[in-house]
Amino acid sequence: MVEKVYVTYNQVHKLCQEAAPRILAEFRPTLMIAIGGGGYVPARILRSFLKQPGSPNIPIQAIGLSLYESLGTDSQIEEPGTKVTRTQWLDLHSLEMSNLIGKNVLIVDEVDDTRTTLEYAVKELEKDVADAAKEMGRTGETTRFSVFVLHNKDKQKKGTLPKNMMDEGRYAAARTVGDVWINYPWEAMDIDEHDRMAESQTAQ
Repeated sequence: MVEKVYVTYNQVHKLCQEAAPRILAEFRPTLMIAIGGGGYVPARILRSFLKQPGSPNIPIQAIGLSLYESLGTDSQIEEPGTKVTRTQWLDLHSLEMSNLIGKNVLIVDEVDDTRTTLEYAVKELEKDVADAAKEMGRTGETTRFSVFVLHNKDKQKKGTLPKNMMDEGRYAAARTVGDVWINYPWEAMDIDEHDRMAESQTAQ
């Protein structure tokens, strides 16, 4: 039986608030890319805490990647798949891709489970930005990618992130947890029941 952990919106908010000073100090992002759909909410919350007086809000762009597939027996449980599918991506020839060149880009997702999705996102974005920079004659500009997740599962990963990213500390997780099933509030059909479940966990 998989252990289920319930996370509330307030907890997500506080995890982003707690992580923001390190992200500002070490990553200094000028743009965020949220991996849908779990990265949308933390990216938006994080943006508020990353805003500096006198500076504009950090832009958020979105990509969609699907790795999870439902199991027929229990609609509440999904099992990690093996193949990443693009459901939304940046246009290589558009303004949104050119805006990434030479920037500090923070990739945001809710959970680092098998790391397969993050590996795909980083590799493909690095490749596409390099292609766009070459096409636009901007190869002298350095684009740095960093990763932030709310939860990193302490387990053997199937995917890997670039060695220089890990060596330079450009990966951050607000919390490292065991190999549990995390129920995020944006997945809840009944938010009151979800919050009750979360409260019952803390009372144990």
